[in-house]
Amino acid sequence: MAGPDPAVAAARLAVRRSLTDLPPQPVLVACSGGADSLALLAATVFESRGCPWTVVGVTVDHALQDGSAERARSVAAQMAELGADETVTIRVSVEAPGMGPEAAARQARYAALSEAAERLGAERVLLGHTRDDQAETVLLGLTRGSGGRSIAGMRRRYTEGRTWFERPLLDLTRHETERACRAQGITWWEDPHNDDPRFTRSRLRRRVLPVLEEELGPGVSAALARTADLLQQDLAALEELADDAFEQLRTDDGGLDTARLETQPPAIVTRVLRLAALAAGAAPADLSKGHVGALVELMQRRHASGPAAQVQLPGSVTAYLDRWTMRFRPT
Repeated sequence: MAGPDPAVAAARLAVRRSLTDLPPQPVLVACSGGADSLALLAATVFESRGCPWTVVGVTVDHALQDGSAERARSVAAQMAELGADETVTIRVSVEAPGMGPEAAARQARYAALSEAAERLGAERVLLGHTRDDQAETVLLGLTRGSGGRSIAGMRRRYTEGRTWFERPLLDLTRHETERACRAQGITWWEDPHNDDPRFTRSRLRRRVLPVLEEELGPGVSAALARTADLLQQDLAALEELADDAFEQLRTDDGGLDTARLETQPPAIVTRVLRLAALAAGAAPADLSKGHVGALVELMQRRHASGPAAQVQLPGSVTAYLDRWTMRFRPT
């Protein structure tokens, strides 16, 4: 008897590896109705057979398109047809001053998924990003010039509070997820925003990457995704070193020993300063490279005095120097 289509088998194997030894609890699968997330949901439902965990399909209505509520209901019905034990539809308000529409929608979506996971007692949320999404993210990071974290693309696994977000399909291409859907008779929805040239990612997907593949040869997307994986390993090592340094340089009253900090490599210095600012209550979403750079300058200007010898951080936190110690106080 022939086995499943290779693309179906690849999706199932990826999910199986992500959910090894998961205790009895719900697993949330974020589903937009596109081929990537439907292939992920179908694979997760298949792998849940005989396992102690259940599958909850979650779709988020961003209310950015006409008929979005009807679309969300349709996706919920399709998730139930595919075998999800439960379906959840969440409508969010996309409002984030100073952010583009894509970033604002992403922030609202992840906040909604985190809240749903906590409410349902789930520690895992699965996301359907593919290798093509990773390549696009790396290219976008290159254009921002914001350092290794941006170029390293999307992490395979990370935490937000008590919730683990995982991307099991990062080694599969978009073509493979579409093939997996076709092999299982699953029809998917094409988001019109994916073809809308107003959005940077759409232009990158439809115009830039095809040109790169044509001019540089096939395999550009795979190479970009491979670069992201390598950078993720390097960044994980740096962040572990920074965590250790932060613990060693913290003073008992919550300050930071800058005399010892400045002997560290610059990559560790900036990471430790960021950790210190976050520990003091600075807002993570708004703490930028510019803020961390200002903390570096503050550390290097320890003999200054007056209002200039302090830095205002997002979240109503002020950093200032007390001789060799950097301290933080409410603004």
